[in-house]
Amino acid sequence: MDLSVVIPVYNESESLAALHAELRAVLDGLERTSEIIFVDDGSTDASWRRIEELAAGDASVQAIGLRRNFGKSAALQAGIESARGTWILTLDADLQDDPAEIPRFLAKAEDEGYDVVSGWKRVRRDPWHKVWPSRLFNVVVSRLTGVKLHDHNCGFKCYRREVFEDVRLYGERHRFVPVLAAAFGWRVGEIEVHHRPRRHGHSKYGAGRFIKGFLDLLTVRFLTGFGRRPQHLFGTLGLLLAGFGLAVLLWLTAVWCGSRIDNMRLAWQPAASPAMWESVRANDLHLHERALFYYAIVAMLLGVQLVSLGFLAELITAQGARANPPYKVRRRLGREEHG
Repeated sequence: MDLSVVIPVYNESESLAALHAELRAVLDGLERTSEIIFVDDGSTDASWRRIEELAAGDASVQAIGLRRNFGKSAALQAGIESARGTWILTLDADLQDDPAEIPRFLAKAEDEGYDVVSGWKRVRRDPWHKVWPSRLFNVVVSRLTGVKLHDHNCGFKCYRREVFEDVRLYGERHRFVPVLAAAFGWRVGEIEVHHRPRRHGHSKYGAGRFIKGFLDLLTVRFLTGFGRRPQHLFGTLGLLLAGFGLAVLLWLTAVWCGSRIDNMRLAWQPAASPAMWESVRANDLHLHERALFYYAIVAMLLGVQLVSLGFLAELITAQGARANPPYKVRRRLGREEHG
């Protein structure tokens, strides 16, 4: 199988027949073996019935129905695990992604040697309150991860199937597949794609999408930056906190010792005035009477705990590394076995 087209579906019954017709026209002109995989993510409308009808009339259509709405990443993972194509292409079911772009995705990947090709909706046919937060999100993702794409959110993407031997989808991680793939050494590129206005239904994403996406971004940043060396993160934070706490305690100790010395000096000055004694007493607080003392103690304890957490994470990582080596081989030359 040359190409698998994976389409997650959630309450898009009105779009499915038109989408299938457009896909069929494009795929028939490619002269490649292909399949279309519709994954119904617990739709509550007639989407599954429409998918059944399409599968009955087209032997290349595969239908997968999930028991409930598990989310887009889960639906994509279900479709990808069933895909047999050398290339896996994903797009949304709302007709906003234009199937006519599929040959350009394949040409970009095959002719220029990319393993992941992401779509870029330069002109996006969505309301402004979706477009501008998405653009801000894309800038943040590119800055934090180092993978410079204009549109991480675009669901129109093409992958070499081997990419998913390294990348697993869950949560909201489907938009971060190029970032995760790049962390494993796969080549990532992008092409500008035609984006169309929504014809039927309404968007399934609300404001909560960006909150979940940001939290998943932090997770992805940790996995790509510190997944193999967690102590570099936890240990650094722990040492900084412990060092801050220790420095504060040393400073408080020096201040307290200074006040003791001042008391001793005044004791040897019979002519010391009451105002001088009052000034010294004002600064002569015991360590436990200063709020900063407790902040320093908490910082030291938290720092030690973070370093300990780093050691535990390193142990877990070391155990996992036995099954998953920290490298990926692009190609080999010569004999594969050396006796």
